[in-house]
Amino acid sequence: MSKTPLLIATAFALCATTLFADHAEARERSRAVQRTAQGGSVAVDRSNARFDSQRQRDWQADGQGNAAGSRSGNIAGANGGNAGYQGSAYRNEDGSAGRQGSAYANGPNGGTASTSGGISRDADGNVNGARSTTATGANGNSYNGSTTVTDGSVTRTATCTNASGDTIACPRGN
Repeated sequence: MSKTPLLIATAFALCATTLFADHAEARERSRAVQRTAQGGSVAVDRSNARFDSQRQRDWQADGQGNAAGSRSGNIAGANGGNAGYQGSAYRNEDGSAGRQGSAYANGPNGGTASTSGGISRDADGNVNGARSTTATGANGNSYNGSTTVTDGSVTRTATCTNASGDTIACPRGN
């Protein structure tokens, strides 16, 4: 009896288990959750051949009308792009509240964008806030804008420049 079919079958089985073992190890995910009477947190990590990501959130309250929470996350793609965010919010027993946050993205071909800002309401109901945003395309054109809110009045400014630094008209979104 020839040993060739047995050797081929054994070699195939070894290669197949190696392929499956590598594939199984290439994908990972973890999650951690904690809760108490006054709050909690969740954290998730994921990793595979296409991206790695992490995200977290937590919250707390004191039972007196005061509460707060935050969240954050980031992702990195296999092609070189990455992005992330963070934010938080609060509410107080006296009626005041607020939130703030930021985010960024970096494309694999050179484009970037970022934004950050916050808004708050005091116990008397006055609302104030601001947000700024910048973006630069892979071609070097850029956008720089801001929005402010003061006692119900909204002001927005925006400037766009080309790769040489000359001011150009900002394109309108669809």
